[in-house]
Amino acid sequence: MSGFPSTRRRGPGGRPGARRPGSRGDDATAPEMVPGAPDDEMGDPESVARGICLRALTGAPKTRQQLADLLAQRGVPDDAAETVLDRFTEVGLIDDAAFARAWVNSRQAGRGLARRALSAELRAKGVDPEVAAEAVNEVDDEDERAAARRLVERRAPGMRRLDRATASRRLMGMLARKGYNGGLAAAVVREVLDHADSADDADQAFDDLDVDSQLP
Repeated sequence: MSGFPSTRRRGPGGRPGARRPGSRGDDATAPEMVPGAPDDEMGDPESVARGICLRALTGAPKTRQQLADLLAQRGVPDDAAETVLDRFTEVGLIDDAAFARAWVNSRQAGRGLARRALSAELRAKGVDPEVAAEAVNEVDDEDERAAARRLVERRAPGMRRLDRATASRRLMGMLARKGYNGGLAAAVVREVLDHADSADDADQAFDDLDVDSQLP
């Protein structure tokens, strides 16, 4: 038998392997910890909610619903979340109307989205339908038509090698994905392609004239 002493811990009374109540590994008395729960971080759910919202708003504006969803994901109790969201709305840190206006301006100018697509995006972000409608109505028919025309004019040159029917179908599909209705899409595509055809005819006529002038 080895002369080394046993390395097994002995509990009270010399019983090997006994653990003190509450010690690590005692499943019966270990407190239940929920990863990411507010009490794990600061102990005050409202303080946690304020911190989460401020960090989220630092990157970009958010709607009230987006922040509410984020707080729910982080385990903030509903009452604490509502208190903080109400306070942020009161002081103007949350402003869904301003968010909707900025979103419409950016997405309509930058991506050329139609009003239908803009409304769908705002709904997905939790903006109240009436607030969303007020922002989207800032885009009038002429704005929408001009945006559609810019999209087609930008895309059409890359389709010169296609026959007109195929180019028209692809351009109308692109406008449909941007939220434009079929009537407007068809009219704009026809206008742009007609103009392109006229320009091509003019270029061809000039080329022919230039060749004729060089003949003896």
